[in-house]
Amino acid sequence: MAHWFHRNPLKATAPVSFNFYGVAGSPAANKICNDLRTTRARLLEMFTDVTCTPETMKNATDAYLSLLQGFIASLDGTTQENKMRFIQNFKWTDTLQGNTPSAQQDAIFELVSMAFNVAIWYTKFASRLAGKENISEDEAKDVHRSLKVAAGIFKNLKEVHIPRLITPAEKGRDLEPRVIDAYIIQCQAEAQEVTIARAIELKHNATLIAALAFETANFYQKADHTLNTLEPECSSKWRKYLQLKQHFYMAYAYCYNGLILLASDKCGEAIRSLQEAEKCYSRAEALCKEYRQTKGPGTTAKPSEQLFFLKLGGVIKNTLEKCQRENGFIYFHKVPAEAPQLELKASYGLAEPIAFELPPLSQQCTAEVYATFDLTKGAKNDKAKPKEAEVKPVKEPDLNPQKDTGCIIS
Repeated sequence: MAHWFHRNPLKATAPVSFNFYGVAGSPAANKICNDLRTTRARLLEMFTDVTCTPETMKNATDAYLSLLQGFIASLDGTTQENKMRFIQNFKWTDTLQGNTPSAQQDAIFELVSMAFNVAIWYTKFASRLAGKENISEDEAKDVHRSLKVAAGIFKNLKEVHIPRLITPAEKGRDLEPRVIDAYIIQCQAEAQEVTIARAIELKHNATLIAALAFETANFYQKADHTLNTLEPECSSKWRKYLQLKQHFYMAYAYCYNGLILLASDKCGEAIRSLQEAEKCYSRAEALCKEYRQTKGPGTTAKPSEQLFFLKLGGVIKNTLEKCQRENGFIYFHKVPAEAPQLELKASYGLAEPIAFELPPLSQQCTAEVYATFDLTKGAKNDKAKPKEAEVKPVKEPDLNPQKDTGCIIS
């Protein structure tokens, strides 16, 4: 299994007390504020808990977002904005911008920032699981599903919730289109890596594997191009990862295309395709070194030393040698000067995002309770408000893959 994935850091946020000092004018309103504080804190804890499962994460996410919607959805039967939407200031860092936070006094900013972090968690969960020494079929399915869930969250935020923000995202921040598009495409590409590993293990035909590898390489290229106008200091390392994966899967595509040509008795063309695979593999190898040497947000690893990477090099070498031997004994075909144009289209195995929907509004958030929030009483207690908390970096657990034994998904 191609089990190594680059990961950018989690977003960090300042604590939020949801103490509204007189605004919450009933026990039920106070309970909503208390529950918002506790469910938010619980969800933030889950991001760094290595024992957290997708089910636990979904439950913690639903518990908080169902309450937060009480500050976003219209509860008074009108089309006007929820009066509580702009009462609380929220601070969040971005995955590419270090510990410099953005702040907006908007519950929708909180919703999209928190949900964005949930999506990042799913990608990190997939990465950690894929790095296990002996990954089971069920675990491989969890990796595949988690990446598609993350893609679905990113896609939903981009299409539905981010456009509702009053203040648009600044350039290079997580919520701007280039960054969120790159995350969506990367998740789809990585999910397809799992499919390719499965197809190879089950010895599916070379046409399917070559087409999937070609589509995956194109996904990585598209993600890289999406980031090409970002500031290099925050995107260079991420882009090196996308580029090395692009060339790695182009090498796969040309390698299996060579097998297809050989099976069709086109040995000269097969040799040329495998020579191109060697060229792509060498470029991926060079990019692995550049990735290690590039500073920037994200994980540090030596991808060219991972077994999944080394294996492909051996497959290309052995297949090319086989073709050259057979051409010298049987075919005597001329090797074309130009590499073959890959016109491969995968009919199966393409990864689509799993649609994400917000949980239903909490039953606590009724029109009657909403009416007991009185914004006119908040100003009297401004002096009693505590000083805003600082945003502390997230102390993430080690997500580096464990030693790879060469086990492939079965």
